[in-house]
Amino acid sequence: MLGRRNLLTVARIADAGAYLDAGALGEVLLPRRYVTGAMRPGAQVDAFLYRDSEDRLVATTERPLAMVGEFACMEVRDISERAGAFLGWGLPKDLLLPFREQGKPVKLGQRVVVAVIIDGRTDRIIASAKVDDHLRGGVPMYRAGQEVDALVFAKSPLGFGVVVENAHRGLLFTDGAPREVRYGERLRAFVRAVRDDGKVDLGFDPAGYARVAPLGERIMEALAAAGGTLPVGDHSTPADIRVRFGASKKAFKQAIGALYRERRIELSDGGIRQGPR
Repeated sequence: MLGRRNLLTVARIADAGAYLDAGALGEVLLPRRYVTGAMRPGAQVDAFLYRDSEDRLVATTERPLAMVGEFACMEVRDISERAGAFLGWGLPKDLLLPFREQGKPVKLGQRVVVAVIIDGRTDRIIASAKVDDHLRGGVPMYRAGQEVDALVFAKSPLGFGVVVENAHRGLLFTDGAPREVRYGERLRAFVRAVRDDGKVDLGFDPAGYARVAPLGERIMEALAAAGGTLPVGDHSTPADIRVRFGASKKAFKQAIGALYRERRIELSDGGIRQGPR
């Protein structure tokens, strides 16, 4: 399939490289620089299919940043006044981002989040910066607390717009962010809820006990290393807690509350200390 990785059979070896049987697409050349000694007729090759600079179908064993149907952040390598921008996507031939798919004009050196699609006009692989146009509709079947892949592509007053699992639009809330999040960053996030409109609410930590228990153990380890007392508590700023434990103040308070109920710590105005347990 064009724009995807395929397990193809070597049909024959020639001076130019190995010709792979791509079914209805015919034989596709895998250039000699990608051919190994194990690639003999009948052998199978995991190859990506795309079109070269002369619009010929060609195979490669290299992996692009994203395949058709996926999203990635790519750098603008060149701009053509006639065609659009060309993005580096990990293959010898750059990926075209046509003017009509840019939304806002891009600049040389800019990093831009795009969807990789097949152009219905030319049957070529192109990029589109109109991310929302290429996300799936319907209500996804994620469960609360599930860890997912998230690609940051927009900023909102509440957090960041993200592409979830190369498929759905999500909102990653900034509360509890352990560090600064950047446009184009791909990270792991946790599902808080799936809305009726199909959008997914995400956080930086798993919900409930899955978040509190590991943080509680980190607090106990820090207490032991500090000789049994730490000058952190309700009076501490969110920034101080984030620097020390990589967690939000809300999560910290939940964790020390659980530790206190288990009698593993004692609370004081100056901080916390190891309990009698």
